[in-house]
Amino acid sequence: MSDDFLGAEGIGLEREELLRLILSEKVDPQAALELSEILLAKGSLDEADRLARNVLVIAPRHPHPHRILGTIFLKAGRPEAAEYHFRQMLAIVGERPRVVTSLAQSLVMQGKLEEAETFFEKATALEPDNVEVLLGWCRLMEAQGHLPRAWELLERAERSGGETEDTRLIRAILQDREGNTAEAIETLSGPDPEGYGPPARALLERGRLFVKQERYEEGWADFTEAKRQLADVPGQWYDRERATSLVQRLAQFFTRQRMEIMPRPTLREDVAQPLFVLGFPRSGTTLVEQILTSHPLVTAGDELQFLDWVTLAAPRIIGSRFHYPEMLGELATGDNQLSSDLLADYYTGCARQAGLLRPGTRYFTDKMPLNETHLGLIHLLFPQSPIVYVRRHPLDVVCSNFATFHHHGFFQACDVDTSANHYLLIDALVTHYRTELDLRLLELRYEDLVASPETEIRKLLDFVGLEFDPACLAFHENPRVSRTGSYVQVTQEIYDKSIYRYRHFLPHLETAVEILRPVLERLGYPSD
Repeated sequence: MSDDFLGAEGIGLEREELLRLILSEKVDPQAALELSEILLAKGSLDEADRLARNVLVIAPRHPHPHRILGTIFLKAGRPEAAEYHFRQMLAIVGERPRVVTSLAQSLVMQGKLEEAETFFEKATALEPDNVEVLLGWCRLMEAQGHLPRAWELLERAERSGGETEDTRLIRAILQDREGNTAEAIETLSGPDPEGYGPPARALLERGRLFVKQERYEEGWADFTEAKRQLADVPGQWYDRERATSLVQRLAQFFTRQRMEIMPRPTLREDVAQPLFVLGFPRSGTTLVEQILTSHPLVTAGDELQFLDWVTLAAPRIIGSRFHYPEMLGELATGDNQLSSDLLADYYTGCARQAGLLRPGTRYFTDKMPLNETHLGLIHLLFPQSPIVYVRRHPLDVVCSNFATFHHHGFFQACDVDTSANHYLLIDALVTHYRTELDLRLLELRYEDLVASPETEIRKLLDFVGLEFDPACLAFHENPRVSRTGSYVQVTQEIYDKSIYRYRHFLPHLETAVEILRPVLERLGYPSD
């Protein structure tokens, strides 16, 4: 069997329509697989997922549905599930280069870096000139700070495949890591090897480098052009209607009166418990997690989707025909008195599968951005768990979101004003939760942490219930590699250069300032 079965790109619309016609007449596994490939390439993940699952039920030893599901889980940020399917493929077809590479990528996303490197080595041995493998391994080495090895792998990739957008971007990242920021900007500003202008990823990186050199207007111009390009991608625009509807429903459901009658799960004292680190993206949650996980009694979980998975599994567990959060109302019925334990155990089972319930530890961190929408669910399932809510100047937050690409918060980061509107929406929800629920919550300001690190870290550890450990002050020496875009910053000592950085961009923030003015005034943050 060749590697050809691993891809099916370039199939036209006529082929898609034909396959749909075939499937409307009968169950045809091969047609379902081909159609699933087309939908995966188009980004229609839900439909591709459904078709691949159907084939897997019929033919559990067929490698193709495992590849599709593994790829979908990678795109959805569920690397544990992706790893399962890529390991199944290894058992079925053996160590093929693309299978091994995909498995390595899923391991990187889980922070299993040593094992990931082993599989990158295997993939390179199988196909020494595979550029995708070499660049994946290169990024792993860069993230771990092994820069000489990263350079070696990059140069091998360039010898094999020539200069591309990917190699230029990685070259610039390595140059900047070595302190050659001006050279990195030049790399990203040269003639494009593929005949087009700089793509969005390169523009965002170059914009970051411009800002680092205090060339703020040039940086903002790059961010703006990058977001303009990303706006052309279907489905990557802020869905304000969905976001507002969800927040309204959460606020209507999670009230003090309702929560008083809801059954709570039994506290599990035999395993580590979640320690929730919440906050808007780019608010400093990665820094706080790095500090906490420097403590020997805390395991790093990073960005976990377990709460989202609980909401998806809950209708089946409860036996409800409603959606989240309304379905949780049925926990108060006589036949669901143990269902809250089942929901909490489902979350804990996800943590066990991810290897987070390590003996001798008390907590593992759950740092998924914007999990503050789930404060009601957290209070219901884990009322004793500590919650650290990280605040940062809202204008710094929206500027930093504009300078990055991520999908958190219904793609709120696509524009400064959409980010400001979503910040306002989430802030109102958090205020509601804190009024209606007796949360075990500490609000930690990023600016205070930067100004007085030891004072704030002692306060943080005292709140969590942990003895002070000097390693938490030396968090930048923590050997773990964060799986977020802040992985470089948290390997450095605390610095204050990013505080009130928004002031350099004030001419572009007039609307955002007006949107956020109520929050700024309530929190005592300046707006000039």
